[in-house]
Amino acid sequence: MAPTPPSRDRVRPDAAAAIASAPAVTRNLRLRGAAPRVAIIHYWLVGMRGGEKVLEALLRMFPEADIFTHAYDPDAVSPLIRARKVTTTSVGRLPFATRMYQKYLPLMPRALEEIDLTGYDLVLSSEAGPAKGVIAPPDTPHVCYCHSPMRYLWDQYHVYRDSAGLVTRAMLPRLAHRLREWDVTSAARVDQFVANSTHVAARIEKYWRRPSTVVHPPVHVDDFAPLAAEARGEFYLWVGELAPYKRPDLAVEAFTQMGKPLYVIGGPKATEKKLAARAGDNIRFLGKLPFDEMRRYMASAKALIFPGEEDFGIVPVEVMASGRPVIAYGRGGALDTVVDRETGLLFYEQSIDAMIDAVETFEAEQLADLDPMALVAHARRFDEAAFRCGLGEVLRAQGIPLRAAEAKAG
Repeated sequence: MAPTPPSRDRVRPDAAAAIASAPAVTRNLRLRGAAPRVAIIHYWLVGMRGGEKVLEALLRMFPEADIFTHAYDPDAVSPLIRARKVTTTSVGRLPFATRMYQKYLPLMPRALEEIDLTGYDLVLSSEAGPAKGVIAPPDTPHVCYCHSPMRYLWDQYHVYRDSAGLVTRAMLPRLAHRLREWDVTSAARVDQFVANSTHVAARIEKYWRRPSTVVHPPVHVDDFAPLAAEARGEFYLWVGELAPYKRPDLAVEAFTQMGKPLYVIGGPKATEKKLAARAGDNIRFLGKLPFDEMRRYMASAKALIFPGEEDFGIVPVEVMASGRPVIAYGRGGALDTVVDRETGLLFYEQSIDAMIDAVETFEAEQLADLDPMALVAHARRFDEAAFRCGLGEVLRAQGIPLRAAEAKAG
């Protein structure tokens, strides 16, 4: 039998109430009826992950927006981002900023406060690292899209400290204390918070004592498609960066015990080698794959194995858009995306026994036979059109007029 979900209190802000209570900012646009002049503050641009996909969606909403960031590597981002005006803070002028940006974390608060946002009609900050701490003009609304409060200062502080080097581990307590003070203080500068999941909304309430509206990040659902039943395989799939909090170790150890085939997509190679050393012959490590190959595996798998606790988690939605169900740990963003026994199965303990029990339940209840088109329809609740609609409501509540082209999906 599947484990009974534990009792848990979840913060699920009422979107309408949150928007209604948002402090509208009175101001005059430079040109009535014209598109607003928008500044987007993104923590750093050194790769293309979930936060940068959200940034791309914002740029499609506001094609003339300017970007401000701490560190910028043009070769590591998409052509869409490279085509925009990108201004770095003073951190970006420090040695090896695109590789050592996290070492410069203590300098980022002051760097943000030095950005001159005069003349902008809207400030949009994209927060996962320091971004929201800019000082907007008094008549300019500041809306923060929060992927998560900084994990290394709050809920994951002890994990990061324990895994850091000797010098960082010695310095971090004093630095983190001052950064937390600034983090909470700078949260008061934001007019409206938007959280990417109810899980992140709970963190915003816990650490910053601020309400937020949940608008899920955009997933490119149309990039994925189901396969016919006869084209699918008998393997399970794990996809993502092989980071400890994503718990690839749990999946590898559980499937090694079960002897069932598990394919693992992701890197880095060093972590893959450590996992492979204790994996059975039934585990295949495929490394990082080109997108077309990865989505073929997504559409071919019996189910995605998702044992980590994520802020949101785009991969489960991509797999559902491929017509396949998800077996997920029932905490974090998975509670927003996976419907138990309708789009997959949730389990509620991060243990080998709980994962084995979940897979056995999944097979006993024949959940691999869930209707692929129903899974695709569910995934469409998280596409870019839904993102634009949700964020558009928030912005209109702040008095930002949106043209039809900005409010709808492009």
